[in-house]
Amino acid sequence: MKSAVRGRRSRSTRITVQCATTARNVPPAARIRQWARAALASDAQVTIRIVGQAEGRLLNRSYRRRDYATNVLTFVFRDQPPLEGDLALCAPVITREARAQRKPVAAHYAHMIMHGLLHLQGYEHDNDADAATMERRERALLARFGYPDPYRLRTPRGG
Repeated sequence: MKSAVRGRRSRSTRITVQCATTARNVPPAARIRQWARAALASDAQVTIRIVGQAEGRLLNRSYRRRDYATNVLTFVFRDQPPLEGDLALCAPVITREARAQRKPVAAHYAHMIMHGLLHLQGYEHDNDADAATMERRERALLARFGYPDPYRLRTPRGG
C-alpha cells in the first residue's frame, strides 16, 4: 500500500457533486458530501460525478482500456494534501450491484464513494495485505453510518 495520508482536515476541503444521469435512486448531494467528508483524512478538492452507463463505459475504456462500465473510477490529480481528484460513479452499475448483493442502494453508494476516496488517499488492494487494510478502513467508515460490512458474504480471495 502506498502510504495513506493521515492528518486533520481544515475547512479547505471542497466536495463538488455532479449528477449527469436521470437515475432515480441517486442519493442527495448533501448525503454524498457527508460520506465523502467521513472518508477524507486530509484537506481535499474533489468532484464526485454520478454518470450513466454510456459515460461510465467511455471513461473506463478511455482511462483503463476496459470496455465496460464499472462502479467507481478514481482520478488522482494531486496525491499530497491538499488532495485533488475526481470520482466517477456509474449509477446503473451501483444499482445493479446493490440489488445483486441484496443491500440498500444508498449503502452501496456510500461504500463506493468511500472506496474511491481511499484510493485518492493512497490505499490500494493489489495484494491480500493491502486489500485487508483498505477493507478494514471501509468497514469502520461504513459502520459510522450504520451500514453493514460489505465484505461479509464475499467468497475468499481467489475462490
